[in-house]
Amino acid sequence: MYQRRTLVASSVGLHARPAGLVAKSAAGQPAKVQIAKVSDGVAGDPVDAASVLGLMTLGAGFGDEVELTAEGDQAQTSVDALAELIAQDLDA
Repeated sequence: MYQRRTLVASSVGLHARPAGLVAKSAAGQPAKVQIAKVSDGVAGDPVDAASVLGLMTLGAGFGDEVELTAEGDQAQTSVDALAELIAQDLDA
């Protein structure tokens, strides 16, 4: 398993347009990626990163930390691609 943490850079968090962009990117990755909001250093319950609804239920806002995980072939490639996307301001 490969995991990586990153901060949410979009001012609206993982809501609406940013959630849609992340979900679309996750759906196109070779490995299935899970994402969880981190609180007090501990990752919460993960959701499918390819699910817009799942992403929005995380309640991850601007500056919140999230943890991305994936297993199998291309796990690192898939997680890194999404982590870099989430670390960008997707509001524009």
